[in-house]
Amino acid sequence: METVLRLCMADELPEGTSRGFDPMGTGRDTMFLVKRDGLHAWKNECPHWANTSMAWRKDAFLNADGTRIVCAAHGAQFDIATGVCTLGPCIGQTLKRVSLIDLDDGAVAVAREELETNT
Repeated sequence: METVLRLCMADELPEGTSRGFDPMGTGRDTMFLVKRDGLHAWKNECPHWANTSMAWRKDAFLNADGTRIVCAAHGAQFDIATGVCTLGPCIGQTLKRVSLIDLDDGAVAVAREELETNT
């Protein structure tokens, strides 16, 4: 039986924004959501530098116009829907997707087991 970790209400995130989460209680945001034409969930780790946080400040995972995910460490840009790097030193590499679970009350959650094994 999987343990479900609640993140937030799906409608709490305005269109075109991002937000980091620490569902495992590690003391840092280990994943993030982007709301752009739906919700997209990614591990907060650049494929170019392992264990490197993507945000340049709390919840700041996007470029200025909100059309790409940007790694603050070296400026790589990633497609929001696919996670594929389109500009920077890791072109063609992909962010690690996190599967979301839609709860009956309108919230979104993740499975603890996925976060433990999705490395």
